[in-house]
Amino acid sequence: MSRSHLRFLVAGMLVVLAFVVAACGGDDNSSSSTSKSSAGTESNAKTADAPAKKGGKITMLAASDVDFVDPGHTYYTFGEMVTLATNRPLYSFKPDDANKPVPDLAADEAQVSSDKKTVTIKIRPGVKYAPPVNRDVTSADVKYAIERFFSVNVGGQYPGYFSVIDGAPSKPTTGVKPISGIETPDDQTIVFHLKDPTAVSFVAALVMPITVPVPKEYASKFDAKNPSTYNTHVAFTGPYMIENNSSGSLTGYKPGKSISMVRNPNWDAKTDYRPANADSFFIRTNASDANVSARQVIDGSSMLLDTNPPANILKDLVTQVKDQYLSVPSGGYRYFPLNTEVKPFDNINVRKAVMAGFSRNAARLARGGKYVGDIATHWLPPDFPGFDQSGGFKGFPDIDYFNDKNEDGDMAVAAKYFKAAGYASGKYEGNDEILIVGANADPGKAQAEVASAQLQKMGFKTRLRLVPQDAVYTDWCQVPSKKVGMCGGAGWFKDFADPQSMLEPVFKGSLINRQSGNINYSMLNDPKVDDAMNKAALLEGDARLQAWANVDKMIVQDAAGIPFIWDKTTLVRSKNVNGVANPYIALWDLSFTSIK
Repeated sequence: MSRSHLRFLVAGMLVVLAFVVAACGGDDNSSSSTSKSSAGTESNAKTADAPAKKGGKITMLAASDVDFVDPGHTYYTFGEMVTLATNRPLYSFKPDDANKPVPDLAADEAQVSSDKKTVTIKIRPGVKYAPPVNRDVTSADVKYAIERFFSVNVGGQYPGYFSVIDGAPSKPTTGVKPISGIETPDDQTIVFHLKDPTAVSFVAALVMPITVPVPKEYASKFDAKNPSTYNTHVAFTGPYMIENNSSGSLTGYKPGKSISMVRNPNWDAKTDYRPANADSFFIRTNASDANVSARQVIDGSSMLLDTNPPANILKDLVTQVKDQYLSVPSGGYRYFPLNTEVKPFDNINVRKAVMAGFSRNAARLARGGKYVGDIATHWLPPDFPGFDQSGGFKGFPDIDYFNDKNEDGDMAVAAKYFKAAGYASGKYEGNDEILIVGANADPGKAQAEVASAQLQKMGFKTRLRLVPQDAVYTDWCQVPSKKVGMCGGAGWFKDFADPQSMLEPVFKGSLINRQSGNINYSMLNDPKVDDAMNKAALLEGDARLQAWANVDKMIVQDAAGIPFIWDKTTLVRSKNVNGVANPYIALWDLSFTSIK
C-alpha cells in the first residue's frame, strides 16, 4: 500500500465515523475512503478560499443539457451540478473537502443504532421552498421524495442503495406508494428502518439527490402523470432557482437550449454553508462546437466551460494558459460497455477478444492524452477504496486479455479468443453490425470514432450514430430495446466514497431496468456477481474492500466492458471568473464561483 493511499484510507475512515460515532460510541470500523487529492484540488482550495465578489451574471457554455431537473430522476454529474445549486439534499460536499460530507438539509450527523439497522436524522429548521410553494421544509417532504423515487412515473435510477429500507419496493410502483420503513415522528425528524445492518453504506448514500425534499401537496398532481411532469415544475430549496411563473412552471428551462438560474428569494444564508456569490447564471446547453466554446471562454469574460476542452486546446491550456483551468480527479472511469445481450457480444470469447485487441491508449489520446487520466487496468480508480486490493495500477496480471502490458491492444491475444469463439482467422468473421452511439461533440465524438475504428480493425462492421451528449444516455444507452452494442461515450463517477457505488449500479443484473433509465449498459446479469455484491455490501473494513476488489475482478473476467482511463476533468474559465470546482461531481460549484 502506497503512502498516499494510506492517507486517503485514514481520511475516509474519519468521514464515515463522523456520521456514526454519536450513536455507536465509536464502535464502527468501516474503512470507506475517498480519493480527492491532486495539484488541481490544491489549486481549487485556493480559489475556494479567495475573497469573493458578490453579484454579477456568469454564463456557462455546455455541449449538452441536463438529464433531468427533477432531483428524483437526475443521475448525471451535469444534472447534479444544477441540483446542488438549486436544492438541499440531506448531506453534501464543500468544494475544499470532498472527503467529508457535511450536513446540508440535515441539522447534524446521522444517528445510527447499535445494530446498524436504524438511522435517525434531524432536519434543519428555517429551510424554505422558493415560490410558489413558500413554506418550510419538513421531514415528510424527504419521506415523499424517497417514496416517489420508486414510482415508475419518476424513474429513480439508483434504487439499489435505498431498496435496503424496510418496505421499499423491489420493482417500480404504479403511483407513489408509502414505505413502511420510513417514519416522521415530527416535522424535524425522519427515521429509516433497514432490512439488514447496512447503516454505514446507507448513510454514505444520503448525499444523493434522492434526499432533496419534495412537497407532496404541490408535486403529487405532476407525479400522477407518466412520466411525471415535476421535471418542469420543481420546488427549489437552494440558494438559486430556475426562473418560474406563478404556477411553478419553469420558464427559465428550455430543454436543449438553456437554463436560467436566479436567486431564490426564500433562501436564508444563515441556514447554509454556501456563499452564493453570483446573482445569476445562464447556461447555454446547445454549445456543441467544443473548439469554438473553449476559445470563447478562454478569450471572453464572465464565462465557464462545462467539461473537458478538445485535445488540441487542452494541450495549449496546460502549456500556455496555465491560470484559466483546473484539473479535477473525478473519482471515476471512462469506458466502453460491451452489451452482453447483443450479437456477437453475447459470446464471452468475442468480448475477451475485443478487450485484448482494443487500444486504450488510442481512446485516451482522443480525449487529450495523459492530461485526462491514467490508463485503466480494472474498474476501481487510483486512491479509491479497494484500488490496491484490485492490484493497483497493474490490475490482474493473470488475465491475459486485459492488463498493463496491452494498453495499445494485442492482436495476438485477441486472435486467441476469436479462435475460441469459432473464427479461425483470428478476427471476427460474422455479419452482425455493431451499433455504436456517441456524442456529436468532441472529445466524446473523437472517442466514439476511435471505438468504431478499433472494432473495424478486428473485423467488425460498425454503425456509428452521433447525437447530443445527454441523448447518448437518455435516448439510447439507457434504453435496452435500442440494442446499442457499444455505448461510445460512457463514464462512471462515484456516488459516494465506497466501491459499492462504483460497481453495483453499473453491473448488478438485478438492477437492470428494461423500460428506461437503465444504468447497466453492458446488460451484465451474472448471478455470481450479484451474489458477491450482496455479500460485500454487508461487510466493513478491510474485508469489505477485498470483497469489492474480488467483484472488480469478476467483472473483468466477464469481459463486460473496456475501462480505458481513470478520469480527470479539466475545467476552463474566463480570466475574470474565480471558478471553484466541486470534486464530488468534478464540475464547477456554482454556489462558490464568483466574478473577480
